[in-house]
Amino acid sequence: MTTRMDADEIAARASALGPWFHNLNLNGVWTAPDHFLGDYPNVKFKGFEHVIPADLTGKSVLDIGCNGGFYALEMKRRGAERVLGIDFDEDYLAQARFAAAVSGLDIEFRQLSVYDVGALGEQFDLVVFMGVLYHLRHPLLALDLIYENVAKDLMLFQSLQRGSDEVEPVVTDYDFWQVDQFERPGYPKMHFIENDYSGDPTNWWAPNRACSAAMLRSSGFDILANPDPEVFLCRKAGRGPFVEAAYPAKGGPR
Repeated sequence: MTTRMDADEIAARASALGPWFHNLNLNGVWTAPDHFLGDYPNVKFKGFEHVIPADLTGKSVLDIGCNGGFYALEMKRRGAERVLGIDFDEDYLAQARFAAAVSGLDIEFRQLSVYDVGALGEQFDLVVFMGVLYHLRHPLLALDLIYENVAKDLMLFQSLQRGSDEVEPVVTDYDFWQVDQFERPGYPKMHFIENDYSGDPTNWWAPNRACSAAMLRSSGFDILANPDPEVFLCRKAGRGPFVEAAYPAKGGPR
């Protein structure tokens, strides 16, 4: 349903719903005009939007950690038949619902954690998992749950990364006494953040580029494109032995 409002009304409502992390242009009104990253996430999106199908007609999309709704809005604009945005934070969901209403886009939003995606009981043609992994205490579990419960085909992934952008080939096994690979910048590494980082106590992890790629592969996703050091387009594939999630969905079978 479209919410018809003039610029002053949109600005007042957006201000009341703030602060916004997604700086959205709602009919000429910016939701976060003083954003430290400027036109974000759009400025980043422009660098990798070409890897996502331009026409999503008939497709279903799940936006995990949808925040203010930028990616949900963009996927609906590409013609997706069904778009569901989920976030654990009701403040972000209120922003996303408002943005969708002002934009005249039919998008569903639900309060749900990534750990509980099994409760949805459906799979999606495209899963958007942007800017969430490093906020999670259990990041690999989240990827496993996405694979097992909601991913049907494609996944668009992004994580904050620190360390080297180098990615070196790894072998399938290393001898116990071979340790030099752990010191090389292109070996998969993830930094643990015990306290706050950038003023945010939910910033728990900072993988390097090789680690992001390795975690995706380990969880059963083939990497189709890596157009930005932090962004990966993946396709659901097979998994190796001893790889499975161990977490019950809320409301699901125990």
